[in-house]
Amino acid sequence: MHKKMIALDLDGTLLNSESKLSDFTIDTIKKISALGHKVIITTGRPYRMAHTYYKQLVLDTPMINFNGSLTHLPEKKWADEQCLTLDKKYLLDMVANRDTIQADFIAGEYRNKFFITDPNEHVADPKLFGIESFQPENQFNPERVTSDPNCILFQTKAEDKYALADEMNRHYNYNLSINTWGGPLNILECNPKNVTKASALTYLLDKLNMDQKDLIAFGDEHNDTDMLALAGHGYAMKNASSVLLPYADSVTDFTNNEDGVARQLIQLFL
Repeated sequence: MHKKMIALDLDGTLLNSESKLSDFTIDTIKKISALGHKVIITTGRPYRMAHTYYKQLVLDTPMINFNGSLTHLPEKKWADEQCLTLDKKYLLDMVANRDTIQADFIAGEYRNKFFITDPNEHVADPKLFGIESFQPENQFNPERVTSDPNCILFQTKAEDKYALADEMNRHYNYNLSINTWGGPLNILECNPKNVTKASALTYLLDKLNMDQKDLIAFGDEHNDTDMLALAGHGYAMKNASSVLLPYADSVTDFTNNEDGVARQLIQLFL
């Protein structure tokens, strides 16, 4: 059987609404990996919020985090690692204009740390950042922003997060890639220009000597559009945003709460 690269979004796709992996999904992914296919977690989450799932799935493949800003081999040194950043001036500007974008909080995300404007559990769930509770070192302070972040994350009260993303892209003259998160939270993520899940997967396909036609991708949200368009076959989840549907080749028969990815993979490979 020709080996495939299988790119899997997490929130709203592989994970259920409780941000968990079912035993059925874990078992299925293990079987797919055992056949020699390259299962690639491809997520907007930072590594600290994705490594638990990586371990549960017993993966040894590269991981894509921050919607494409970080492509790495977890817990190993890898000569082909790619870590991309955006100018810190955008973080400082968004904080200065937080009322305009109706932000509950704004966070600068780095590989091993983050700064958030409101390290308060009543404003933001610490688990959103992969921790149990906020610490003093997480507090945003302009003086602490001495290096460029991998991405900027913020939660907004704006009724239409897609419209806000479009407005901000225009405001910053398309010098950023601004996308929405999957799941129920009204969260936007800003990455370096032209950095997407698709750009990271293109890089990874090249490094692993694989062809674009051998890429299968699963997603549910706005930040998965380029990934599904790139893939030889792109699957939108049954629960996917309507924004994603024009980019998909197929829609899964089941939602993320019904092991939609695992059931589709069983049809394809098992």
